[in-house]
Amino acid sequence: MNLDRYELQSGEELEVFEFVSEGSKGRIPKIVQYFPTNYKDLYHLGFGDKNQVTGEIDDTIVSNNDDSEKVLATVIATLYAFTDKHPNAQVYATGSTDSRTRLYRMGVSKYLNEALVDFEIFGELKDSWEPFEKDSEYKGFLVKRKQA
Repeated sequence: MNLDRYELQSGEELEVFEFVSEGSKGRIPKIVQYFPTNYKDLYHLGFGDKNQVTGEIDDTIVSNNDDSEKVLATVIATLYAFTDKHPNAQVYATGSTDSRTRLYRMGVSKYLNEALVDFEIFGELKDSWEPFEKDSEYKGFLVKRKQA
């Protein structure tokens, strides 16, 4: 996807990414991190503001920096980089609140056609998974890079 995004910094394994959101509330450091789970090749995507004291992700802050499209495009760029480095990875994501999960669903829906070129995307229902559909309320999302 060719969207305006922020410059990323990451280590060699491409599991932790940092960038700075610049908008109406100033410069806000952000982190995107891919956490391994107990399941082979399954990672949990964590995203939020960087806590300036601990250096960890704080996914409870609502920044409202008026740059959500650019932030979303930057998070998507990390997904491309991460799955380039880890081609068998499956990435699970959900919001820290229902409203954030809904916001993520809206973002996926907006760019679904472009995303489906490179990724398989599934939505989590109560007890099952289905191919992502724009009008469904999901608890979470699972993304896997399509193999060439």
